[in-house]
Amino acid sequence: MSQKANGNANQQHQHQYQYQRLDDLSAEAGQTAARRSISSAKNNNNSNNDSSSSAGECTAHHRTTSDGGVATCRENATGGVQPAKRLSITYAEAGGTGRRRSLAYSDLMAVFYPPGIVSQPTVTDVPFESMEIQQQQEEEQQQQHLGRLERLAIGEPEVAMASWEPTLERAIKSIVSIKAQCVRSFDTETSGTYTATGFVVDAEAGLILSNRHVVNPAPIVAQAIFVNYEEVELEPVYRDPVHDFGVFRYDPKKLRFMQPESIRLAPHKAKVGMEIRVVGNDAGEKLSILAGTLARLDRPAPEYGVGEYNDFNTFYLQAASGTSGGSSGSPVLDIFGDAVALNAGGASKAASSFYLPLDRVVRAVDLVRRGLHVDRGTIQTEFEHLSYDELRRLGLATDVETRMRATFPASQGMLAVRMALPSGPADGSLRAGDIVVAVNGQPLAGFAALEAELDGAVGGTVRIGVWRGAKAYDARIKVQDLHAITPSRFVEIGGGVVNELSYQIARSYGIAVGGVYVASSGHTLGSGSVWRGSVVQSVGGVATPDLDAFVRAVGGLREGSRVPVRFFELAHLYRPKMMIMSVATHWHAFRMAERNAAGLWCYRSLQGPQPPPISAAPQLASAWQLPSSLAPGDSVWPSMVLVDFHIPYLIDGMKSTRFSGPGLIVDSRRGLVVCDRDTVPISVGDVSVTIAGSLVLGAAVDFLHPVYNFAVVRYDPQQIGATPVADVRFHPDYLSGERRLEQGDSVFVVAVGGDQSPVVRRTRVASRAMVNTRECLPPRFRCLNVEGIKLNDQPSCQGGVLCDPNGLVTALWTSVSSQDSNGKDTTSMTGFDASLLRDTVTALADSGAYPDVYSLDVELWTIRAAAARSLGLSPERIAQIDSGSNRLLYVLGMLATDTPASKHLRTGDIILEKDGVPIRDVGQIGSISSADPVRLVVLRDGEEVVLSVPPTRLDAMETRRVVHWSGALVQEPYRAVLEQVRSLPSSIYVSCTLYGSPANCYGLRPGMWITEVEGIPVATVADFIATLRNIGTTSSHYVRLTVVNRNEVTRMLSLRLDSHYWPSWELVRDPAAPAGWRSIHYL
Repeated sequence: MSQKANGNANQQHQHQYQYQRLDDLSAEAGQTAARRSISSAKNNNNSNNDSSSSAGECTAHHRTTSDGGVATCRENATGGVQPAKRLSITYAEAGGTGRRRSLAYSDLMAVFYPPGIVSQPTVTDVPFESMEIQQQQEEEQQQQHLGRLERLAIGEPEVAMASWEPTLERAIKSIVSIKAQCVRSFDTETSGTYTATGFVVDAEAGLILSNRHVVNPAPIVAQAIFVNYEEVELEPVYRDPVHDFGVFRYDPKKLRFMQPESIRLAPHKAKVGMEIRVVGNDAGEKLSILAGTLARLDRPAPEYGVGEYNDFNTFYLQAASGTSGGSSGSPVLDIFGDAVALNAGGASKAASSFYLPLDRVVRAVDLVRRGLHVDRGTIQTEFEHLSYDELRRLGLATDVETRMRATFPASQGMLAVRMALPSGPADGSLRAGDIVVAVNGQPLAGFAALEAELDGAVGGTVRIGVWRGAKAYDARIKVQDLHAITPSRFVEIGGGVVNELSYQIARSYGIAVGGVYVASSGHTLGSGSVWRGSVVQSVGGVATPDLDAFVRAVGGLREGSRVPVRFFELAHLYRPKMMIMSVATHWHAFRMAERNAAGLWCYRSLQGPQPPPISAAPQLASAWQLPSSLAPGDSVWPSMVLVDFHIPYLIDGMKSTRFSGPGLIVDSRRGLVVCDRDTVPISVGDVSVTIAGSLVLGAAVDFLHPVYNFAVVRYDPQQIGATPVADVRFHPDYLSGERRLEQGDSVFVVAVGGDQSPVVRRTRVASRAMVNTRECLPPRFRCLNVEGIKLNDQPSCQGGVLCDPNGLVTALWTSVSSQDSNGKDTTSMTGFDASLLRDTVTALADSGAYPDVYSLDVELWTIRAAAARSLGLSPERIAQIDSGSNRLLYVLGMLATDTPASKHLRTGDIILEKDGVPIRDVGQIGSISSADPVRLVVLRDGEEVVLSVPPTRLDAMETRRVVHWSGALVQEPYRAVLEQVRSLPSSIYVSCTLYGSPANCYGLRPGMWITEVEGIPVATVADFIATLRNIGTTSSHYVRLTVVNRNEVTRMLSLRLDSHYWPSWELVRDPAAPAGWRSIHYL
């Protein structure tokens, strides 16, 4: 198999923190690993696919193929949405995959093939070349001969006739470096940025030739940079549906300082042994010149992986020029400066490079130049060129071989059918292994002649003569328009992208063309685990055979509902799936995009799901009664629910988008449920609560404790009617804090298992200790300044409670999220005293409001009395220490540097008293419930110091505003960010960038602060918005930004705006809106 050299190794895709789904692809042994030569920052995001970097910048991942090559993969992209703890990529692993072959076809045959047809005269004596090209070659040879005679007449040595120096000096003026942004995942492509090469083939019309995977079938924004660093906008006016070439157009009037010459296309000049030069943007370099010698003219098209773009039905040229990422689209020049081929890819473990012959390119470029449609015909069949020894094994008769060798003396084989797609025009007429002898009565032995016949018969029929076994057959097959089965539109739904399944993907998997293909799952489809590489068969019970049917099916749904979705993954065709999808389209636009003749994708809004009903009949369910053998679980179970949380945007340091865990009903009258912050980590997202194992209700985030590991969500209690639920019963002594669980205490664990079944176990407390969590990258909430409980014989579960034999809850049993020293996300089960909920439960019972939470902005840790004595602690203070703990608290670090509390305390301070009371437990000081200054006595530098410290009020929702601009999600720095910086450069923090966006392309990274816009200082998000409105947002306009990274390094960036694909909007907290957030479009 071959690998795409899709990158300048800096691959970046969909969300910066988004993972794309890994497609498990089957291996096909014996294929050569190859790379496709564009220099890319795409990741394979994203996926979904739908697909991310933990430190704010996605880099390319290089994989070793099964045969030792190195493959570049894109992370995942997506656009798309990922479940928690699920890692994946969009680009297939290059070394271990292979294309599926079609093995079984219908036995229906056409009429017998006339045996004498092989004796008919051939079109041309030179295989694979047209008469027009042959005449052009003869004219060139005559001109070269006359030029040689003239030089000999004046005494000039013949060896000096041609030289590479003037040729290259002239050619490089016409070769451009292309930088492009693939703004949406689509078909075989994923969103991201990349660089490549192209060259001018018509300077007057402004036409630039490059590869198809550079021009791209997906929406792109591209610019060409000439050798003198002039930059022009490019329009992708043509990309071939099958072959790896495409055409850009630029406005020649925009070039002011140079006039490039057209590089002539001369496919007929390619000969084995010819010395060539490949000139282009190799490995990201502005200009590289690589030498080589053509070794083959009949190499099979390279394979780049199942589900990826692959060329077929053509020969490729081969040379050992060693091209790499970024050289895609480079011209392969002869010594006279003519392009004899187009660089496309190369072997990943060798110096071999693969070039597309220009036979069919010449025709297409000429039609584009004249503004005509490029007809492309197909019978949905892949052919391969087999040598005569293989053909004989397939049954080719000796007399047929003799006649074909005489007709095509330069050819060493013939075409054979490799695969005919199901339901295609050739299905039932051609079989794998059929040997093609003639088309429309004319013998042929190469791809170019076959394609010429098909391109000239679109809408009509062709008569193909084949040799099958020991017999000849003749098949009349309708020629289909190849452009009609190449998608040119897509639908955006819930942040994801779907398009009609293309011929390219259908060929990769040997399935019929058509159906709704998921290019990026996004928020909505991701809620049903419909990842990139899936084909949707029905939504809400309505069949979706095509894109229009899918739009109608979605339009008939109701917002906020849960509907079944049937689909299958292309990697597992034999295993159809049916999942439940949450209809949540209020976060993103529901619209269709269609490509126009200039390559611009024009949007139109679609009729989305209907709004939810104002009032709905209550849903009822019976209580899930546990047997007495599971006591005391039967007392707790009526209060336990399941909470699901789906995030539409990766803000507040999130890398995953799907979370779930158990919750406890603490107030059934108000519909309040407590869960841990590993289940509901942030305030932006869709919440659902499953009650009694069968009722799924929409809910909203109501409260996020900024210090302790719990959150509160609210559902509408009227939705459940008389369904029996109960408030959880806390043990009053443990809720008040008078008692707490200690090492050796006997407890019952009542928890929810991995399959949602009850888990009840009696065990003992193993230890109590401070909860240790690390700073995370990207910064996110972490639990700190609290003691946790560990158990002997901990059960495997999602979480629950610890209770006594009567079912009274003494502690919560929750999941705590952190990262290890390698930056890998980790979770651990830890118990927390019920007293942590005391203030919240009491405030809700008294006033129905949540309490204010204050903090001293320090991270605390324990220090042994012996260490404190060494630091100068007096014997009197040591005598006050509880002999059972023998520990004190000290300031491990500051959580903020610009708050009043941070000005008083210092790292290393040992805290002895708070308001005259000796500190014996972190619970006394970890979270503070009053705004009054706290009187502290601390040991500092061997002396006791009395401090009056004003606490900082913490926001229970933390983030209340998110701005999207040029593909960057900007917000005010949240608490986890403050602890990782020495000082705040500004309050404009870049939390995430989207793959393929201007922010992603021009270096605006997550973890940066914006301090100036066009030289104007900006300190707040409001300043940022006001400044952008003043300067305007015209497309193709550059905006200068001054940014500061977390290492306090200042940089100047210049972003090219794109309001068409990346309009600006704002997300603001609004309790009355769906999910508590409202979207505002502006700028």
